[in-house]
Amino acid sequence: MTRQIRMSDSLSAGELPDLGDVENILEQASDIAVMVDDLGIVTGISVSPECPALGSLDHWVGREFTSFLTPDSNEKYVARRKQLLSDSEIYTRPVELNHTDNAVWEFPVRYTLHRVAGQGVLLLGRDMQPIAEVQQRLLREQQARERDQQRLRSGETYYRVVLEAAETPMVLVEPESGRITDVNSAAATLLGTLPDTLSGTAFAQAFEGRRRGEFMESVKAAAKADEAIGVEVMARRNGRVVMLCPEFFRASGDLMLLCRITLVDEKDTTGPELTHALSALFAASTDAIVLTDSKGIIRDVNEAFLILADAAQLRDVKEQSMSEFLSRGVVDLKLIMETANKSGHMRSFAAQVKSVVGTRAPVQISAARLRQRGGDLGFGLILREERPAEYSAGDSAVAVSDEAMKNVMDLVGTASLKELVSATSDVVEKMCIETAVQLTDNNRAAAAEMLGVSRQSLYVKLRKYGLINSSE
Repeated sequence: MTRQIRMSDSLSAGELPDLGDVENILEQASDIAVMVDDLGIVTGISVSPECPALGSLDHWVGREFTSFLTPDSNEKYVARRKQLLSDSEIYTRPVELNHTDNAVWEFPVRYTLHRVAGQGVLLLGRDMQPIAEVQQRLLREQQARERDQQRLRSGETYYRVVLEAAETPMVLVEPESGRITDVNSAAATLLGTLPDTLSGTAFAQAFEGRRRGEFMESVKAAAKADEAIGVEVMARRNGRVVMLCPEFFRASGDLMLLCRITLVDEKDTTGPELTHALSALFAASTDAIVLTDSKGIIRDVNEAFLILADAAQLRDVKEQSMSEFLSRGVVDLKLIMETANKSGHMRSFAAQVKSVVGTRAPVQISAARLRQRGGDLGFGLILREERPAEYSAGDSAVAVSDEAMKNVMDLVGTASLKELVSATSDVVEKMCIETAVQLTDNNRAAAAEMLGVSRQSLYVKLRKYGLINSSE
């Protein structure tokens, strides 16, 4: 092995200083100095005042040095000590040892080993805790950066998937430059090209006869308008007339434009007018109109419903369940929603509406399930109040048949009035039960709740009138 030249060799020609005050020199030259005898016992220790983190290590004296090392550091120390003692002329490289004290305190120290004749081995060490803390901080920062990058990649993936899956043609535009930053396939197809062809180009170039400055000003003006207005343009590549519906949004402090594109049907130019007409009809209709979500929660009503429910304004009824305004509550709402779900609509359903002050009014309810290509919009209900003339006894929901009344009349003269009234009550009761079972589509639990009787009582009456099999 080639012998390495030590730094002390350069002083051999001169005179060395007097090293009488060795302890001060050791404290200044190292953070920790440990003297270990030939048996491996700590005979002396010195800790620099500049390293308060190490604390007092006087209890190491008289104990084996290896008892304060971790297992892997123990092996490195033994090997390096053996190498030093085998040949004192060999220069040993520094070694990092991890100390452990009181089973919980662990700290790294970088030692150089020096053989002292007749006394053992002197270890001069540098505390590596500050460096270890910096390394740990850098490691945590790196891990945090990797997590942030992973979240960014994940977010971008979600954004790409949703943008491409959207059936609505959409274009993202940078307002100042007027260039397209992103576009989905639906928009590119509508404009007669590919997404890669449009991305990065001027938005105005996709349309016929529009200058960039004038075009972007009209688009930004439409986005700033209080009412939802669009910009009608013609696609340059396929000649289609489309409507741009722009709106501003802010991302990371930057203002961006999101433009939704819809195709204008040349054969039907009343699209916007028809929308306004339907809105006007909703507001001015004398029949109460209610729009709910898929669970029956009210989202919007017209003025006629507010009058019917004795409510002052929309917020008095919005976000409430429609069952709160029906006399039979959840039973009525469940029947309406189930029927509309099955067939898409319900033509007529007799019910009573409860107002916010407790009054009731008979109504006929028509309902429809509202769907569009993008998803489910909920339910639309039209409530028409029945006038007193319409709600007469002759037109009651439960009418006694002529045959049933004839059978009762045949008993006159053969039975007492009490027996006649009892027979009539049985006829009416039977027809009420038949009507409830029919309205609930043979849902007997709902029919019992509608009639205000227990489910067991309903089964008894069904058997009584022969409306149920004896085996059930």
